[in-house]
Amino acid sequence: MRYKRADIKGGTYFFTVNLAHGHLFLLLDHVEILRAAVKTVKQRHPFHIDAFVVLPDHLHAIWTLPSGDADSSTRWMLIKSGFSRHITMNERRNASRISKGERGIWHQPTLGAFNS
Repeated sequence: MRYKRADIKGGTYFFTVNLAHGHLFLLLDHVEILRAAVKTVKQRHPFHIDAFVVLPDHLHAIWTLPSGDADSSTRWMLIKSGFSRHITMNERRNASRISKGERGIWHQPTLGAFNS
């Protein structure tokens, strides 16, 4: 699947981030780990959380990035990897994910940008 990332420095972005397997409740079962991962990333790569909703198999977030910064993908990569490192590995992974050292927890985020 190909998608185009918005590149609006200092923009406000909407994200939906899904688990790869919708039947899992990882996000709710480990919401404290998710909060800690977000907090750690915010300290190193600041952004403002306008809204954040965590559901059993996906989450929605609206962020505003600092002026001059449009790098939401690094922030998500760090949040997802920070969360994943603390979750027991028992998911199925395809050969591609295994070769890249990736977990099988996440789908790619869907995002859009709003002019602020």
